[in-house]
Amino acid sequence: MDEPGASHESAPPDEPTPAVAIDPATALDLLREGELEVIGRLVASTNYAMYCTITRSCPDPQPDLVATCVYKPVRGERPLDDFPDHTLARREVAAHTVSEATGWGIVPPTVLRDGPFGEGMVQLWIDTDDAVDPWELVERSDPALRAMAVFDAVVNNADRKVGHILPTGGHLYGVDHGICFSDEPKLRTVLWGWRGQRLRVDEVAVLEGLRDGLAGGLGRDLRRLLAPREVRATTARVEELLGTGRFPRPDPERPAIPWPPF
Repeated sequence: MDEPGASHESAPPDEPTPAVAIDPATALDLLREGELEVIGRLVASTNYAMYCTITRSCPDPQPDLVATCVYKPVRGERPLDDFPDHTLARREVAAHTVSEATGWGIVPPTVLRDGPFGEGMVQLWIDTDDAVDPWELVERSDPALRAMAVFDAVVNNADRKVGHILPTGGHLYGVDHGICFSDEPKLRTVLWGWRGQRLRVDEVAVLEGLRDGLAGGLGRDLRRLLAPREVRATTARVEELLGTGRFPRPDPERPAIPWPPF
């Protein structure tokens, strides 16, 4: 699957604004309304993900707002046996929608919009902190990854690899959520360090908020992006987590870790 942290063919032509310097609301407006310019294809991507700059003109004397982003056009999505064609971009946006509802800010600002190669997902580029090794975080089950593990269980993430964990500015982002939200159990993740452990009170509170949201506005938002059965399955997963009060355990009947794990 695609990695916004993957290498690209060339550098942007100017100095874009770092992601951490843009507040989420401004970033979403920029991603929706800005002008996309493709700089190069992410060479590690199997779905024709593009590395882009995005620019929005501002009135004088303010400088134009410029950032970098990832653009994944729907027409470039590789067909999969177990997910409907042309749905991966919407799943990425749905993951951001759930992330925002949790308040954890796991998924970078992400929108669905038209671009140079048609409709696609556009996500703010995250520059990673090279001093932080995601492998080490996973190996020691760093507490900072707990929220991401809960999030993955909610969205039924079938592809949480180490390379999809991006440390930056003291925060951990998760990316590449194109194969989430199946209505069948598909959780494949490297974040099994808390399997079977009790959820904390604050984690339960977030899940209760998701349950309420899925019965209201959050559910309506997701139904614009996912099949109704997939939204119902998301509600069922939240209910199951609340019912057990514990992190899920790997299913011995299917692969529990994506391959390759990075």
